Amino acid sequence: MAYKISEDCTACGTCIDECPVEAISEGDIYKINPDICTDCGACADVCPVEAIHPAE
Repeated sequence: MAYKISEDCTACGTCIDECPVEAISEGDIYKINPDICTDCGACADVCPVEAIHPAE
């Protein structure tokens, strides 16, 4: 199951450097490509506003 980024995202960029498969794209609110995400959770571990959660 891929992760997703909620509207709480502040677009700080912290998660981008942590993603080993480059599944995160920039924008007003960052997005995770579910086809690329390997469900490692590295991005969620470093998010300072806890805006990244497993997709349901």
